[in-house]
Amino acid sequence: MRYRVVVKFMNSNEPGFRGFGRGIVQILEGIDEYGSLNRIAKEMGMAYSKAWRVLNDCEKEFGVTLTVRDGARGSSLTNDARVLISRYHEMLDAADSAAKKVFDKYFG
Repeated sequence: MRYRVVVKFMNSNEPGFRGFGRGIVQILEGIDEYGSLNRIAKEMGMAYSKAWRVLNDCEKEFGVTLTVRDGARGSSLTNDARVLISRYHEMLDAADSAAKKVFDKYFG
């Protein structure tokens, strides 16, 4: 038996808002590693247009710019993106630690 923690934070309760979670973090960390939205989309098995839409929707939802795009030269992360990624990982670690304690109490 095992447990799984999923963390997502949202800026709205309106339908259609996706929030900031594992998928956008993977995209952003891939952009940071490869310098390319296109390359991380391919690595994830995702169409470039979908990756772009996910990124664009997240920027609109949170009212921040997450990447600086330089056409054929690629993309890089903004400071806002780095802050959101850091907070996401901190929240995930804290939630995982709390969930482990509860899981161990009942199933450990």
